[in-house]
Amino acid sequence: MGKIGLIARREFNERVRKKSFIITTILMPLCMVGIIVLMAWLMTRESDEERKIIVVDESGIVAPRLADEGNIRYRQADRPLDRIREEAPEGIFGILVIGGDIMTNPRAVQLYTYESSTVAIEESISGQIRKIVENEKLKAYDIDNLDAILEEVKTPIVIQTKEITESGETRDSSSTLALAAAYVFGLLIYMFVFFYGTMVMQGVIEEKSNKVLELIVSSVRPFQLMMGKILGIASVALTQLLIWVVFIAVAGGAAMNYFAGDAMEAAAAMNAGGAMPVDMSSMNMDEMAILSRLTDLRYILTMVIGFIVYFIGGYLLYAAMFAAVGSAVDNEKDTQNLQMPITIPLILAIVVMVSAMQDPNSQMAFWFSMIPFTSPVIMMARLPYGVPVWEVAVSAGLLYLTFVGMVWLAGKIYRVGIFMYGKKPSFRELFKWVRYKY
Repeated sequence: MGKIGLIARREFNERVRKKSFIITTILMPLCMVGIIVLMAWLMTRESDEERKIIVVDESGIVAPRLADEGNIRYRQADRPLDRIREEAPEGIFGILVIGGDIMTNPRAVQLYTYESSTVAIEESISGQIRKIVENEKLKAYDIDNLDAILEEVKTPIVIQTKEITESGETRDSSSTLALAAAYVFGLLIYMFVFFYGTMVMQGVIEEKSNKVLELIVSSVRPFQLMMGKILGIASVALTQLLIWVVFIAVAGGAAMNYFAGDAMEAAAAMNAGGAMPVDMSSMNMDEMAILSRLTDLRYILTMVIGFIVYFIGGYLLYAAMFAAVGSAVDNEKDTQNLQMPITIPLILAIVVMVSAMQDPNSQMAFWFSMIPFTSPVIMMARLPYGVPVWEVAVSAGLLYLTFVGMVWLAGKIYRVGIFMYGKKPSFRELFKWVRYKY
């Protein structure tokens, strides 16, 4: 263990002192925040370019009632459709043709465009036409004060979701927050495991090509060398991760206190079982539930501890496999085929994660959160929704037991591969290396 610790410290010191580590540690959270802000801005941003649409209405019902919306501008046709299509007026986005039987045939609508259309444009058009047709059908019933009646009967329903804990207590729950947390934490596990795992592989390849390993193994066993590298890079990852957690906690807390200070106090009071100190009538139930969960220390600790447990377990498992691959080849070009069996479970986990976020208690989500090769991603996608303690314990136990077995297996490949040069081994040869007796 002393030699493993010495190698781990050397790996840690060598990487932490690099400028790339400092730059990455500082820039990564800033880049992530920037990407999130940019995505939110792009999603809410409307194009400044006007979309002019000529409306050919054979029914005479819809066109007079179409109202400009956003950057869409409607103009009723002053000539037949054939002439409009032949002349192709300049500056026109498209032609909207509404059939004469629109009241009985919902498909009697066609949109001809001179450039690619978008879902937002089509939804805006279809939404307006649907309301116009529905209102015309209602008018056929000859009801007095129909508009006032429709406005009066509008009743938006707000569902306040409460989660019942194992102790029988209830607490606010937010499916929006759970979905966002599942996506973010699951994706972070995938990125970090793959990034730091390949870092182990690249380090082994570099030292092998420089003949450094031949000198090192004269003093330590190959297994000790592999474990030292894995644990050293793991400590680098944890250091970087803790810095990011502190940064996000401080920056996020400051931002939330600035934008929603009173709401945070109210949510904290609700968690403590007291009354809300401020009027929260301006907030909807889901926003209040999100703030309540974000001020719930137990929820935050569950997510942070769960992330650390599955990040460490997932990293150790995949780092052992990546170290074995790195020891078996001479350069990174030769790693592609050998990496395939390693990357497939990670990619599969991302695919299944989408389903797990929609139905975290499904059989598929349950079993993939138990399989060690996919459990780090899938369990983190399920954890925000609430997972029984026994499932987390079994999943984490299987993950770390598999890591121990994989280290033993990878160690056999590692101690042979680090002395192999000039040959690209096949999977059959790797299997032979595992069976060698020493």
